[in-house]
Amino acid sequence: MSPISKPLSDRALKWVIDKVHPEASVISGQQLHGGISSLVHGVTLRLDGEEKAFVLRQFDNEEWIRDQPDLAFREAESLRRASRTIGVQTPEIVAFDENGSECGLPAVLMTRLKGAVVLEPPDRSEWLNGMAKALASIHVVDATDFPWTFAPYCDASKLHTSSWSKYPDKWQRAADIVMGPRPSFTERFIHRDYHPANILWNGGEVSGVVDWVNGCIGPAGIDVGHCRVNLAQLYGVHAADEFLVCYQIHAGASYTHDPYWDLVTLIDFAYWPPEVYGGWTALGMTGLTKEMMIERLDNYLISLLNRITNV
Repeated sequence: MSPISKPLSDRALKWVIDKVHPEASVISGQQLHGGISSLVHGVTLRLDGEEKAFVLRQFDNEEWIRDQPDLAFREAESLRRASRTIGVQTPEIVAFDENGSECGLPAVLMTRLKGAVVLEPPDRSEWLNGMAKALASIHVVDATDFPWTFAPYCDASKLHTSSWSKYPDKWQRAADIVMGPRPSFTERFIHRDYHPANILWNGGEVSGVVDWVNGCIGPAGIDVGHCRVNLAQLYGVHAADEFLVCYQIHAGASYTHDPYWDLVTLIDFAYWPPEVYGGWTALGMTGLTKEMMIERLDNYLISLLNRITNV
């Protein structure tokens, strides 16, 4: 079933035009699908005889806004910091409405990058390598004086997997490890939600990385781990491991992998009974089932525990 599109309000569209140029005219506007946490529209304007493409993100999740009232400001600042990345395109911030007083909802207006999300690549190894190379470039960005810092999404002490997993004892072991001492790490500027649905491709190359609302300072292993657990669900443990090898090659001696961070991100995904991510199906991915997600998360967990045992 296709997602139901929500039209862009007149108020929001007027705000977009005012922020770009009062004399701009609207060519088109349509909701973009793939994300599930906010309302995102692509808007194409004509200005001085040229077409200019933008993306408007509106934060319409009341619970998220209540917990993090600075979402729009945070994404704007993350985009400014991400613009320092060499070799990877990120959207340029145009304007933001921190509390929705102008746009109607807290909002971020940014340029639209060329390219499209690819979830079923013709060459999976090249796909994994491209994503790893882009991530290594992001982690080189200056991490000083950025006010947001990493925190886990879920409390490992409250993890219960007996309702769906065949291995609740192994999940408890993972939780115990995460609740133990954190390994030391070098602070990096991290995306915090790095996964295939936030990476754009054009002509077989990564053309951009989007969705920067969670940008923060933290361990590089969190971005690596977050992408790996997504890959494990999409294609299995082998894809997750191949991505890690690629990232280690591109990051070089600056990165030492610690499975601890993989477990942190994995528990974020196992905190609730697994489902197929709606962003994947909205982007046309088929063939995934809840049962596959459970099996692949269990298999990935076991692979990580084996890594820790063998260290």
